[in-house]
Amino acid sequence: MSARIQDVAREAGVSTATVSRALRGLPNVSDQTRTTVSRVADQLGYVISRSASRLATGRTLAIAVIAPFIERWFFAQAVAAIEGELRQSGFDALLVGLAQPDGSAREPFQADALKGRVDGIVVLTVPLTGRELDDLRGLHLPTIFVGAAVPGAMSVRIDDVAASRVATRHLLELGHRRIAYVGGDPRQPINFTAPADRRAGWMASLREAGIEPDPRWDVPGHFTAAAGARAARELLALPEPPTAIFCASDEMAFGVLAAARERGIRVPEQLSVIGIDGHEFAELVGLTTVVQPVAGQGALAARMVLEALRDERERGQEHVVLPTHLALRDTTSSAIT
Repeated sequence: MSARIQDVAREAGVSTATVSRALRGLPNVSDQTRTTVSRVADQLGYVISRSASRLATGRTLAIAVIAPFIERWFFAQAVAAIEGELRQSGFDALLVGLAQPDGSAREPFQADALKGRVDGIVVLTVPLTGRELDDLRGLHLPTIFVGAAVPGAMSVRIDDVAASRVATRHLLELGHRRIAYVGGDPRQPINFTAPADRRAGWMASLREAGIEPDPRWDVPGHFTAAAGARAARELLALPEPPTAIFCASDEMAFGVLAAARERGIRVPEQLSVIGIDGHEFAELVGLTTVVQPVAGQGALAARMVLEALRDERERGQEHVVLPTHLALRDTTSSAIT
């Protein structure tokens, strides 16, 4: 016979109401009691009824995850981490993708579609319009942004300007002066904060070194390997091609490496390449990159939303900036003098 809530309560030495609140993640339960109840429930094989929990609390036990893309590496890693964290707490992830199939634009965010369907919201690097933000705030749900800081909402991100400066300074310290940037397209309707910040860090670092960025060095790579390769072909065809290319993502850097190989350009002897992300393939191909905790940002965002639900209080001013680090590998070396 399966365990009952009364069995868990008796073994844990608490009331059935406390068991119910602890397992549903509700407030007014100490961390120690919540841990004890969860341990006893696991030992006895007791699983709270999700339908009963929804009825009793009025909650959906679901968190919306809004992403511009679903298939790209960064978003896939972040979504997987969010879903795993939510699942451990008995919540589901409701994935909302906004990109149109060809990636040329994004669908408008419809906040009304989430009414009564979710208890909180995680937004992955989507720059919402003023109207969309107002509609989102009108839901009065715990909301966190990953990759950008938005007034009135929680956020988890890295310092993209600082990460870009680390990458660019690394190339400058190696003696490179013609350093190109492959990043996002500012004209693209789906425009993120990170590409603009990374571009700004690249430009500022060059100017601090007394180098005025040549507009021809700034080529969109659309955050895909294929577009990164196209950007590299354009850069390498210049009369004075760059001696180093800084890519705003590892996936674009993979494309740059492929384009260099096509032209018989040796990396890093003739061309240094650096990315940002910490893609799982970066180590395999020896890519020098600035590593960011992608899964860590997703998992932390999920925990913060769940904590806001448990605390039943506003956490709109909680902004967390996670560290990055430079991983030196085989694609950067001193400039040829």
